[in-house]
Amino acid sequence: MDKTITVALGQRSYDVRVGAGVLSELGRTITELGEVSSVVVISDTTVGQLHGPRVMQLLGSAGLTVGSLSFPAGEASKTLATYGELMDDLFSLSPAIDRQSVIVALGGGVTGDLAGFVAATALRGMRWVQCPTTLLADVDASVGGKTAVDHPTGKNLIGAFYQPKAVLIDVETLTSLPREQLSSGLAECVKHGVIRDAGLLAFISENADDILACGSDTMIELIARNVAIKAAVVSADERESDQRAHLNFGHTIGHAIEVLVGYDAIPHGRAVSLGMVAACRMAVERKLLPAADADPITAVLERLGLPVTCDALGPDDIWRIMQHDKKTRAGKVRMVLPSKVGHVEIYDDITARDVRSSLRALLP
Repeated sequence: MDKTITVALGQRSYDVRVGAGVLSELGRTITELGEVSSVVVISDTTVGQLHGPRVMQLLGSAGLTVGSLSFPAGEASKTLATYGELMDDLFSLSPAIDRQSVIVALGGGVTGDLAGFVAATALRGMRWVQCPTTLLADVDASVGGKTAVDHPTGKNLIGAFYQPKAVLIDVETLTSLPREQLSSGLAECVKHGVIRDAGLLAFISENADDILACGSDTMIELIARNVAIKAAVVSADERESDQRAHLNFGHTIGHAIEVLVGYDAIPHGRAVSLGMVAACRMAVERKLLPAADADPITAVLERLGLPVTCDALGPDDIWRIMQHDKKTRAGKVRMVLPSKVGHVEIYDDITARDVRSSLRALLP
């Protein structure tokens, strides 16, 4: 039941393959890229132990020269310091890398961001392949070529748009995920339903139990539908000038929460869940979204084990952080707000009062 979705970007187009066991195709996928002098697998220490040996064996069996690099697991590693250490290690490999080398990002969103940024900047650009191992990376970070590290001022502020050559999403890697990480990825699935596809939100609601149990066919369908939505958005607006900014629904406040409480204190998807609840409340208060449409969104998030309430957050601190968000233009904070399930718009007249009021919706 494998599915293939194409991210259409002209000469830089690439395929995303979704299925059970597709990781076994990694060697063939890389050899089909053309001349390959060596392959460097980048993963965090946790994923390296879980999946690294198999991936190294697969690549070696394909006749490829393989090296590996790793870094400590967690968002706290997504820094210029870790990036610099990876660069030092990359240029210390023997045999030395060159422009015919290929980088493989094996892991979750942090790995994709770091490895992709290394690929974008080493030797002024190296080919790379994404092999995501978390649901969050499957449906979001692995598609679109966003690569970045964090800065104390905010999340993902230093980076580049740099597309991979291929993406292999193997649903079998999800069986080792802790429930909290699975739920974190489901927040992005809900987001895609709210911004583009009411039918997807209904699919998630109707199949929630099987999704939480990681039923193979259901997960392939879920991931493929999400990838198709993101691929369509990226193909139309690669650099986030218009439509792609819609993918930031829930992220403006969500990112601010992450910065405020600490990146490793709250998983990304859980922060996005809170951000979506707050954004929906803001849309209701602005009379953009009927309350009857907002309630089912909150209900789906709750059913998936995602937070819809939290202890009081300092609204002034959240607002201050939001003013440094990447989407801010000419000093105006911009947010993505829904008018119905399946449709959102960008608003650039967000005020501190709006944020303060929406955060009250998160109080238990």
